[in-house]
Formats: sequence, structure tokens, C-alpha cells
Amino acid sequence: MTSGFISGPGPWLALAAITVALLLVDLKAFAPDRTPTFREGVYWSIGWLALALLIAPLVWLLSSADDAVTYTTIYFVERSLSLDNLFVFLLLFSYFAVPEEHRANLLFWGIVAALALRGLAILGGVALIEQFHWVIYVLGALLLVLAYRILRGVAEGVDPDKNLMVRAVRKVFPVADDYDGHHWFTKVHGRRYATPLFVCLAAIVAADIAFAIDSIPAAFAITRDSVLIWMANIFALLGLRALFVLVEGLVRRFRYLDETIAIVLALVAVKLLLEDTYKVGHVASLAVVAAAFTIGIVASLVVDKREAARSGGDGLAAGEAHGDDGRSGREREHEQAGDRHAPAQGRK
Repeated sequence: MTSGFISGPGPWLALAAITVALLLVDLKAFAPDRTPTFREGVYWSIGWLALALLIAPLVWLLSSADDAVTYTTIYFVERSLSLDNLFVFLLLFSYFAVPEEHRANLLFWGIVAALALRGLAILGGVALIEQFHWVIYVLGALLLVLAYRILRGVAEGVDPDKNLMVRAVRKVFPVADDYDGHHWFTKVHGRRYATPLFVCLAAIVAADIAFAIDSIPAAFAITRDSVLIWMANIFALLGLRALFVLVEGLVRRFRYLDETIAIVLALVAVKLLLEDTYKVGHVASLAVVAAAFTIGIVASLVVDKREAARSGGDGLAAGEAHGDDGRSGREREHEQAGDRHAPAQGRK
């Protein structure tokens, strides 16, 4: 399905220009050269969400109501999946002992890499599906597998020592023991060394590749319109630096995050697998996604409130009293992996 205004290179060039401009705003205006406060993270996260939702009426005006609903549906699916990026980033920052002052810069380039890789995955995926229709069944099966892995809390790529990108960097460059400001490379006794910052970036790029492979099939289950998919991905990934500030608090409150994402992915996979026999409308798709997240949020709040009432404290204290700290299974697994691998100083 391709809309009237979504044809030719024009929309892609316009999106690229808008993306660069918004990335610069995020880099220069959101807590430049310092660690942002939680309050700033809240305000900027709300701002990015409002901007993303304001794009839907614009799509409606330029194309159709169906496209506006499709964009919104993909945005919410991709936004929820982008939380996985943040969990892995947290793990990698711990593993490489990345100082606080360097994390914003790494997050920025991680987002840039994710946007570029997802753009390539979208173009390649659309071409592949148009050439070989049976690929949609492979994508549907992959989504079901991903949903199962998320439900089981299986963390992917949590050990950078096994990461092909990291191993390739270490084979090409010797790695310095210490950071050298924001530099990717440094000189040690006249020899060029990669800093732990560059090795961490390589691990982030490898994670971005995995997430692009995981997340794009979910969008293909909703539409084949490459510009709509990339547009939704752009606004889902923009503002991850602000969301990063909130992620620990969000996950503690949203204890059923893993289960909710897994259910959404499973529903999207079923829609993809049945599309040749039964078509689900765009509004119905958005309603199902919204209902799933609403149920997950409400269930999390209800459980927190009940445990707080039982313990006489807040939901977190209650969770700890019951052997559950209120975090999702995936975050606990990532933290356990981080505890196993995090060094006292930057890894070689």
C-alpha cells in the first residue's frame, strides 16, 4: 500500500533533513555537556511524544486518515520496542564502565546508527517482500519467536565479549585501558589505540543491527509503506536520550512491560500470518495495540497499589518484601548479566 504523497525520493529526502535537524536540537538543547536531571527527562520525553503525535494530523492532511492511523500504530509499537535498546545500552555502559559525562554522546550516536540501519532494513525488507511474498510468513514466525523470548526474559547480545563487532574492533586496533575524554582513539607511546568509548560504540551498533532485524518485521505486519514505517521509527527513536533518564523509574512502575510487549508482538505476528485470508483494518490494529498497553499499565498500577497496601509502603518496597523488586524480567536478566561482566575500570 503506497499513498499519494509517499512516492519518489522527495519524502525520503525531506525526512532525512527533518531527522538531522531534530537530532541537532536534541544534541545541542537537551542538557549539553552534562548529565540531565530527572525533571528535564520528564519534560523532554513529553515534548517528543507530543511532537510525534502531532505528525499524525499532518499525515492525515497530506494523505489520508488511514495513513495517519497506520503511522500512529507503528509509532507505539516501535516506541515500546525501543525500550529494549535502552536496556542493552544500560548494560553496555555498565560493562565498559562508561563515565556519566560520556553517556549522552554515546546515546546520540547510537540513535543515529539505529535510524540509518532501520532505514536500510526497511528498504531491503520492502524489496524482498515485493519479490518473494512468502517472506511475510518467515517474518511472522520470527516475530512469534521474539515474543516468546521477551516473555521468557531472554536477554539478547548481553555479553560484549561474544559480540562480533567488538571482537572485530579488538582485532584491528589495540584497545587502551583508559578513556581519553570524548575521543574515539588515542595515542599511547606513539601508537594509535581505540578507547573503550569506541569499543562500546561498536557494541551499540551491533545491538542496533539486531534490533532493526527484530523491530522492522513488526511494522511490515501493519503496512508495506516504507516512508510511513521510517517516519514512525524516526519519532520512536528521537528522544531516547530523554527517555533514558526515566527508564529505570518507568520499568519499576511498569512491571508487566515484558508481558505487554510480548503480547503485542504476538498479535502483530498473527495479523501478518493471516493477512492473505483475513485483513485487519488500521483502526482495529491501533485499538488492539492501545488496549494491550492500557491493560498492561493498569495491571502494573493495581499490583503496585495492592502490594503497597499490604506492606504499608510504596510498591517498590512491597515488591522487595515479596522477593520481587518491581522490575521486568528482562531488566533483571540484563542487570544480572551486567553484574557478571561489569569491571571496576574500562575493559580492554
